Amino acid sequence: MSEGKSVIQIGMIGFGNVGQGVYRLLEKNRALIEAKVGAQLRIKKIAVKDLTKQRDVTVPEGMLTANYDDLVSDPDIDVIVELMGGLEPARTYLLDAMKKGKHIVTANKAVLSVHWDEIIATARQNKVDIYFEAAVCGGIPVIQAINDGLAPNNIMSIYGIVNGTTNFILQKMTEEKKSFKEALQMAQKKGLAEADPTLDINGMDAAHKLAILASLAFSKRVKVEDIYVEGIDRITLQDIEFAREEFGRVVKLFAIAEVEGDELEVRVHPTLIPQEHLLAKVDGEYNGVLVTGDFVGTTMYYGLGAGNKPTASAVMSDLIYVCRSVSDNVAGEISNCWFLSDNPQIKRLRKIGEIKSRYYLKFSVLDQVGVLSAIARILGEHQISIASVIQKEQKKGDKVPVVIVTYEALEKNVQEALKKINGLPFVQEETLLIRMDRGE
Repeated sequence: MSEGKSVIQIGMIGFGNVGQGVYRLLEKNRALIEAKVGAQLRIKKIAVKDLTKQRDVTVPEGMLTANYDDLVSDPDIDVIVELMGGLEPARTYLLDAMKKGKHIVTANKAVLSVHWDEIIATARQNKVDIYFEAAVCGGIPVIQAINDGLAPNNIMSIYGIVNGTTNFILQKMTEEKKSFKEALQMAQKKGLAEADPTLDINGMDAAHKLAILASLAFSKRVKVEDIYVEGIDRITLQDIEFAREEFGRVVKLFAIAEVEGDELEVRVHPTLIPQEHLLAKVDGEYNGVLVTGDFVGTTMYYGLGAGNKPTASAVMSDLIYVCRSVSDNVAGEISNCWFLSDNPQIKRLRKIGEIKSRYYLKFSVLDQVGVLSAIARILGEHQISIASVIQKEQKKGDKVPVVIVTYEALEKNVQEALKKINGLPFVQEETLLIRMDRGE
């Protein structure tokens, strides 16, 4: 083996909050980082959309460029750090860089979850490393834990709070009795939610992350379209209060991947969990993930899931890994990525209609005689047993909320029953369904 590199040159695509955090972290902890790598690290070029934009971090003149080719065509640049996000042109940039022998560090959950096969195949074909810890759960090293630390285990389940924006909103609704709209505005003011928060609120951000986690954990390619997804936009303050006061539960947006027999289910949706649940106290922008393996049992990973500092920490962790290999002239020689060929132990992905759960059902109905008996009759016809009923007294003639909690039932039966119930003349709004953690 030839003598390793003493200076490793880095190119960065994107210089927003995370990119500037990475730059600050390298400058602040340079001595520590370079000691752990065994070489000097130098950011040579940073590709940005707008050279005139005001930024909080000042970099040397000439470091910023509006031309991506200045990075990928530079033979001195060893590693490309992609922090621009989105599908395109990120996908094209990553593929092009790997084909030119550049190693990759990326925080891009969307491009990885959608284009995993193509990206990993390109990395292997060109013998380059690709690291992506920052793509899931900010500063929590959950990718490394699943990919390496838990590798000998058959993973049985993943239960995670992986989106800090929705977790912050639900916390404010729970603890400060804010409406959904008020809590969302607070998240936007704090910088946790974008001006258009759709991907957070509708659950798709969590689905992108779950696709990556589940694919690695179960050695089976899980695509975003395989995941059943619901967001939190229909959760009201009334539901939060009912859950806490009547059932001792809190609402969390859960990302769930679980094996039962030879089937894998993957889903993202609001879930009612007991207040004593390990994830019940994961609040604000914090994330928490429970991973259960057949030998290790249940392990928990907790920390800040968003923000420039935690995400920069994860990016720099990956940079340390890849730069060690570059320094020792072994980068890309032993692939750090898995091809996700079908796990023979998992025969199929289970559809949402096939799962079993307990359910919180909130009906908005006119205050009439016979309403409850009509609803109960339809539920009974679909093999759904009632565990409890709550009906808050309202002014006569107003629509009233009726909450029913069921015993465990088949999702398909519940959905079919709700179609019939929602068509009844006294039902004023579409029934709200929240699944309850079935561990209880």
